[in-house]
Amino acid sequence: MGSRAVLQVFEAYQKARVNFVQTVADLATRPQNIEALQQADVMSLLRPLLLDNVPSIQQSAALALGRLANYNDDLAEAVVGNGILPQLVYSLGDKNRFYKKAAAFVLRAVAKHSPQLSQAVVDSGALEALVGCLEEFDPSVKESAAWALGYIARHTPELAQTVVDAGAVPLLVLCIQEPELSLKRISASALADISKHTPELAQSVVDAGAVAYLAPLIQSVDGNLKRQVCSALAQIAKHSVELAEVVVEAEIFPKILICLKDVDQQVRKNAATCIREVAKHTPELARIIVNANGVGAIVEYINETGGNARLPGVMTLGYIAAFSETLALSIISSKGVPPLLDALVREPEDHIKAAAAWSLGQLGRHSPEHAKTLAQLNVFSKVSPAGRQARTALCLH
Repeated sequence: MGSRAVLQVFEAYQKARVNFVQTVADLATRPQNIEALQQADVMSLLRPLLLDNVPSIQQSAALALGRLANYNDDLAEAVVGNGILPQLVYSLGDKNRFYKKAAAFVLRAVAKHSPQLSQAVVDSGALEALVGCLEEFDPSVKESAAWALGYIARHTPELAQTVVDAGAVPLLVLCIQEPELSLKRISASALADISKHTPELAQSVVDAGAVAYLAPLIQSVDGNLKRQVCSALAQIAKHSVELAEVVVEAEIFPKILICLKDVDQQVRKNAATCIREVAKHTPELARIIVNANGVGAIVEYINETGGNARLPGVMTLGYIAAFSETLALSIISSKGVPPLLDALVREPEDHIKAAAAWSLGQLGRHSPEHAKTLAQLNVFSKVSPAGRQARTALCLH
C-alpha cells in the first residue's frame, strides 16, 4: 500500500470525525433528539474529540457539549461527571478564539442551572481562565466569558464573591466601554448579577467605576442594552443610601424618566424599578425624583401598564408619599390617586392590591386634609371591598 493510500485512510477518518461532531451539534439544537443522544452515551464520545488535533473538530465538540448541557441540569451534571470541565479550562489558555468562545459557552451552560453546578465550574479552575478571556482582543470571546461569569455570580453571594476575587469586575467595566452592543449588554448583565446580592458586592462594582459608564447608556438606542443598564443601576441603588446617592450623582435624572415611555415593556419596568430603589431611602432622594418631574412620569407609567409591571410604579409613589406631607401632596396634585385606586380595584393579584392600598395609606396618613382628599376621590369605599376580597382569597388558600 502506497503512502497515498495510507493518507486516504486518515483523511476518511478525519472526515468521519468532522461529520460526526457537526451532526451531533446540529442534532443537539432540537429537543426531540436529546434523549436519544443521551441514551447513546454521546458525552463519552465527544470528550476525546475536545483534544482532537483538528481545531474545527475541537470547536464542534465543545459546541455540541454546550448545547447538551444547556438543555437541562441532568445533562449539565453529566458534563461534570465525565470530567470534561478540566479539559475545557486547560484548553482555554492556549487555543484559538473560536475554541475559547465554544468552551466558555459550555461553562456557561453548566453554570446556569444551579449553585452546585456553578460551584463545580469554579472548582475546575475556570474563573481564572474566564477572566483571562475578558482581556482577549476578540469581542465575541470577551462576550462569552462575561456571560459565563454572570451565570456563576447570579446564584449566591458566595459565588459572586469568587467572581469578584478573581478580578473580573474591572475588566467587565472595561468591556462596557467597548463599541460592540452585545458585549456591553452581557457585561452590564454580569455586573447586575454581582451587585444584586449584598451591599459589599455592589460596592465592589461601584469602586471599579462602573456607574459612571453605565449611567450614560440609559440613553442608548438599543432596547436590550437599556434593560440591562437599568437593572444594574437598580441592583446597586437598592442596598443603601450611599449607593443610591452614587447612582443619582451619575445624573440619571431626568434621563431615566424617558425610559418609562420606551417601546420595550421590560425597559419600562426596569427603569421604574430603578426609580423605586432610589425613592425608598431618604426624603432627599425622593425630592430629587419629584423635582425632576418624576411623579408625573410615574403616574403616567402606572396608567399605561398592568399586572406586575405596575408594581414598581405603585411602590415608588408610596415610598415618596411616606416621607412628608409635602411630598404626598405633590403626588395628589399630580393625579396619583386614581391610578393607585385602579390598581387596588382592578388588578387580580393580591400583592399588587396590597401595594396599592399601602401607597394610598401613605398618601392619606399625614393630615386630615390629605385624608379628606382621598375620601373625595371615593378611595375608602373601594378599599374595604378590596380588603375583604383579598382576605377571602387568602382564606381559600
